[in-house]
Amino acid sequence: MNRKIAFVGLGNMGGPMAANLVKAGYAVTGFDPSPAACEQAVEKGVVLAGSAAEAAAGAEAVITMLPTGDHVLDVYLGRRGDTPLLEAVPPDALLIDCSTIAVQDARTAASHAVEAGHRAIDAPVSGGVVGAAAGTLTFMVGADEADIDEARTILEPMAGRVVHCGGVGAGQAAKICNNMILGISMIAVSEAFVLGERLGLTHQALFDVASTASGQCWALTTNCPVPGPAPTSPANRDYAPGFASPLMAKDLALAMKAADATLTDVRLGRLATDLYRDFAVGSGRTRDFSAIIEQVRQEPFEPAQEVTR
Repeated sequence: MNRKIAFVGLGNMGGPMAANLVKAGYAVTGFDPSPAACEQAVEKGVVLAGSAAEAAAGAEAVITMLPTGDHVLDVYLGRRGDTPLLEAVPPDALLIDCSTIAVQDARTAASHAVEAGHRAIDAPVSGGVVGAAAGTLTFMVGADEADIDEARTILEPMAGRVVHCGGVGAGQAAKICNNMILGISMIAVSEAFVLGERLGLTHQALFDVASTASGQCWALTTNCPVPGPAPTSPANRDYAPGFASPLMAKDLALAMKAADATLTDVRLGRLATDLYRDFAVGSGRTRDFSAIIEQVRQEPFEPAQEVTR
């Protein structure tokens, strides 16, 4: 194939994603400031560059997988003193940002790319490290109709599903809305299991009922917060992260930023955000987000006052 793709950000998600592009026959040149990430990427066939701009030189498409919107804009514009990626990449290149960032940051980055003579889309992912390694990620794409077909050919080696959500920024909107549902759901499932424990239910009994009844959801059947019922759950591996709690806290904070900007009442979302923010800087900072059940077990409880009539 020999189509050149630049990949900036070769960490826990980006590294396996780049490796899947190599497997599909793309010539992948990558950059990451972490020597460990670079070493693993080289083992998978990625050619290393000395900077993001160097990786982008001669590439027909550039994928970024970075922690925040500031990081994306820093790389695009060279705000940290490096050569701007937007100046190094050939004209009319397709810039694909797979980071999870604020909707407005995605639109700002795309605007800069278009002004520099390129095309840009946002394509955040769901599926975690396991999905990145297996090539089964769901990509939520915000793109112009003219760019979606080309984007699909690049994304599909890393994907189980590619969903075109709308114009630029729509992918990020879908991602933060989805993860707000997930964060709230995991807290609800965790509370139900703690309540079940204290009522004498076994974990398996509650799982067998809820997984085939109206309580069924992904947080229960795939990421069950207790060991045993769901083989895929990080609870079976002492909550080694598939999707780490600080990442959930970050995504919920982005959802709250969007809620404020759109004057949206998201009371459960705000409560989930507060719980994950505290958990992510404490005992959950290196653990999967499903470990929030341990916080639920430890929370002090004050019974509600009965209403007298």
